[in-house]
Amino acid sequence: MEEIEFILDSTKESMNGSIAHLEKEFLNIRAGKASPQMLGSVFVDYYGSQTPLSQVSNVNVPDARTITIQPYEKSMLHPIEKAIMIANLGFNPMNNGENIIINVPALTEERRRDLVKQAKAEAEDAKIGIRNARKDANTDIKKLEKEGTSEDVCKSAEDDIQKLTDGFIRKVEEHLATKEAEIMKV
Repeated sequence: MEEIEFILDSTKESMNGSIAHLEKEFLNIRAGKASPQMLGSVFVDYYGSQTPLSQVSNVNVPDARTITIQPYEKSMLHPIEKAIMIANLGFNPMNNGENIIINVPALTEERRRDLVKQAKAEAEDAKIGIRNARKDANTDIKKLEKEGTSEDVCKSAEDDIQKLTDGFIRKVEEHLATKEAEIMKV
């Protein structure tokens, strides 16, 4: 019984990890208003090493359509600007000698659809992660059954894992529906 509890706990933990990853990825999918997380994937060449933008500058959002980036060192203005262009986020950074200003364009209908597709792909990846956790757990339970654990106990554990899987898949669907509504809201 102890082994089965362990398998259930580790499966639940793995499935929670898939949900957490999905939530993190959804933060990177912008839904019209500016946020510092939009630049989370930007890495700047800082004296030869790739460094996250947030570690070489201050990223602020003064209003819903603007992001300002104030580097800690003035010499970093051009590398930051270059890194934003390389990140291919669809932004056009403007450098005023002190800060970099990014005007976040309003989303077009086509861009919204693309973002929804991207969100659906992330949700599908999360579901795959959840299903893989289920498969690993069921494999472990089959091993226990071969080692002599009773068939009824193993069957019950497999049912519990399926219920866990269904619950987590539902959570993914809910997150996706919320994100889709957020993206499509004009």
